[in-house]
Amino acid sequence: AVQLVESGGGVVQPGGSLRLSCAASVYTYTFSRHRMAWFRQAPRKEREGVAAIDTDGSTNYADSVKGRFTVSLDNAKNTLYLQMNSLKPEDTAMYYCAADSVVSASLRVWHYNSWGQGTQVTVSS
Repeated sequence: AVQLVESGGGVVQPGGSLRLSCAASVYTYTFSRHRMAWFRQAPRKEREGVAAIDTDGSTNYADSVKGRFTVSLDNAKNTLYLQMNSLKPEDTAMYYCAADSVVSASLRVWHYNSWGQGTQVTVSS
């Protein structure tokens, strides 16, 4: 498993935007060759899949974020992004980057082998 590092979290007002980033701890780990995703976990709730991207660029989103969040991969920077728009208080959670799914564009926790430590997103007025 590779170590992943998330960044970009913070406090934002409802309706605002944030962009999360995920990088690998080793430069030889090429994101475009791996199935990757973003998950989140709110206090006292289970970790849930938010957005996934496959090696062919296909994406999959949780219904709760469709039309508001966009997952993308910058191959030149070897960085995974999650653009979050129209944020709501219920989006408040720790957000995690995950890699190495055994299933295409999966949003299931148990399909991923590598995880980051998370970055906190708080949506509050």
